[in-house]
Amino acid sequence: MRQFARLKRDVDSWRELRQRTRDLVELLDLEDQSLEAELESEVESLEAEIERRETHALLSGEYDNSNAILAIHAGAGGTDSQDWAAMLQRMYLRWAENHDYDTQILDLSEGEEAGIKSVTISLEGDYVYGYLKAEKGVHRLVRLSPFDSASRRHTSFALVEVLPEVEAEEDIDINPNDLRIDTYRSAGAGGQNVQKNETAIRITHIPTGVVVTCQNERSQTQNKENAMKVLKARLLELKEAQQAEELAEIKGDHVKAEWGSQIRSYVLHPYQMVKDHRTDVERGNTQAVLDGDLDLFIESYLRSTIGEGA
Repeated sequence: MRQFARLKRDVDSWRELRQRTRDLVELLDLEDQSLEAELESEVESLEAEIERRETHALLSGEYDNSNAILAIHAGAGGTDSQDWAAMLQRMYLRWAENHDYDTQILDLSEGEEAGIKSVTISLEGDYVYGYLKAEKGVHRLVRLSPFDSASRRHTSFALVEVLPEVEAEEDIDINPNDLRIDTYRSAGAGGQNVQKNETAIRITHIPTGVVVTCQNERSQTQNKENAMKVLKARLLELKEAQQAEELAEIKGDHVKAEWGSQIRSYVLHPYQMVKDHRTDVERGNTQAVLDGDLDLFIESYLRSTIGEGA
């Protein structure tokens, strides 16, 4: 039913675009000078819509039309990096809100002084994974630290992971005997019920050692369902990584199992600039980017991967 609803929206949007184009042609045929401003505005609007659809057409990967699971982890750097992770969380939540995606925080580990150590967020909507996969990697922040009494410049790092939500059971088959499930009291906000009862869930997949946690729901059952959702996504990522390594071994390529260098730098001092190191796209309006205006970076990355199979 979700696939049917998605396809219906696609067909309806194309029909709407076709009708808008026909209406514009009819207005142009009138050659009415008083409509010039209105026509220019509609042409610009159609051009922007067509460009958006061209980018959308790049999302042809197996899981591009799936929901996504986004995880952010503070890197080395203590409070500054934890604060940076919280800034990234806000940035992606704003981006999702701007695109009418539904979000749910599944697990959150707060920092000791400020910010967060890590957060796991579920995002639901059409092609959300296809777009967000452009954000995988290390994000670097350069600024005057608000936590340094001497106001010195600090560099902070955070890792962003993006996983597709697994919908088909045949994609990932999990043997219940391979799971160790622990319950514990939530450490986060949520009221007396969360604090009193062992509603938080930790699931360990014994064969791989993958561990996932979920503690943000009042219900232990709901936390378990969300944790299983994250576990399936992580096992799918592991499966695809193993396949990529096997392929690379056949090709003779070397695959590095490490974070790698940062994909994007956000410089707030001594100048203002956000630069994507994969595409060399830059923006001087850092506040707009941190408020969720990421489409330029995402679309540029998707266009750069044409023919690479990324």
